[in-house]
Amino acid sequence: MSIVEKLNSPVLYGICGAIIGFVALVCVVFLVRAYRVGIRLGMDKRKLHRVILSSASFSVLPSIGILLGVIALAGALGIPWPWLRLSVIGALHYETQVAQAAAEQVGMKTLSAAEMTASGFSTIALMMSLCIIWGMVLSIFFNKKYTQKLGGSSGGKTMGFADRAMTAMFIGLVSAYLGSYLGDFVSGGGMLAFRGNWMPLAVAAVSALVMGCLIRLSERKNMEWVESFSIALSMLVSMAAAVLIGLMV
Repeated sequence: MSIVEKLNSPVLYGICGAIIGFVALVCVVFLVRAYRVGIRLGMDKRKLHRVILSSASFSVLPSIGILLGVIALAGALGIPWPWLRLSVIGALHYETQVAQAAAEQVGMKTLSAAEMTASGFSTIALMMSLCIIWGMVLSIFFNKKYTQKLGGSSGGKTMGFADRAMTAMFIGLVSAYLGSYLGDFVSGGGMLAFRGNWMPLAVAAVSALVMGCLIRLSERKNMEWVESFSIALSMLVSMAAAVLIGLMV
């Protein structure tokens, strides 16, 4: 039996499927409990339904990209492990980068089934798990203190800690993802380097444009329902734009 056949064995499917099923069950339990608490607090049912619909669209529609990530990793790591990682806690950009880096450290030229070994998979799986676990670990010790700082100031005139933290996080994400491509041009790479890395910038511009149009519709055209799908739609349109641009160039 080859290593890929072992990584796709029924045992691994059973282990990973049980974990994913447990997490899905926890999500359903929290959904039901949150809905009941909202009704008990006198919240409008229509608003609750909009929140559920928005959350579902944000979870299901972008998962198309996640599915592509599972397919990309499945060739070298089997289906169960990438399925587990990208279903529970992992992120597409994180999993692929860490898997590739770990593969290089164990002597593999590329992340492929042809070079995969049992020890190599163990190292890759350990690194993929260990490097992302700290958010959960730190939450055990600091989450209570953190939640006490959440919320805006009285009157809602100034941003609270949560608003500042989320704003800073998104600015950091944008800087990290786009900064490297702009950095090639600014640091001396010139137009040649810039031309080779313009795809992510073009996709980001399309996504921002679509989001701006959807926000305008929701705020100025009395189409509040659009807001529930704005993030998911902007992501899908930008993904389609990446495919079209790739075919054209």
